[in-house]
Amino acid sequence: MILSFPITAAVLGMLLAQFVKIPIHLIMTGEVNWKLMLSSGGMPSSHTSTIIALTTAIGLTSGPYSNDFAICVIVSAIVIYDAIGVRRQAGFHAEVLNKLMIDFNHLIEALKDPNLKGIESRKKLKELLGHKPVEVFFGIITGIIVGFLAFYIYPF
Repeated sequence: MILSFPITAAVLGMLLAQFVKIPIHLIMTGEVNWKLMLSSGGMPSSHTSTIIALTTAIGLTSGPYSNDFAICVIVSAIVIYDAIGVRRQAGFHAEVLNKLMIDFNHLIEALKDPNLKGIESRKKLKELLGHKPVEVFFGIITGIIVGFLAFYIYPF
């Protein structure tokens, strides 16, 4: 095989989580958005699914008491913390900054000050960066399922 089992499980976890975002979005909004296949954020967390599929694969091949598994568990905790905490807060900040930029542009238009004509307009910041806890939870479930299924399907 070209890829090792843990890498295969991780890649499958990522691909499945990214693909599943499309029908979930369709059910929730009634619209198909293929761009979700390449975007961050949303249900389920593909970062979480990827790292948990890798952790599950390492646990199944190296054992739950191995150093490899211990490393994966710690890295998984960091990824999950980042998804729920840091990246989610960055998304909230982007939302506020986008609103401020809209308000600022309205203020400039209202003032009609010739000195403010050269103000550079900025591209809107991406707001969907992190995850709600439920999105991470389903990323964990997806990763575990993918890790176990890949273990039983992968030709060792």
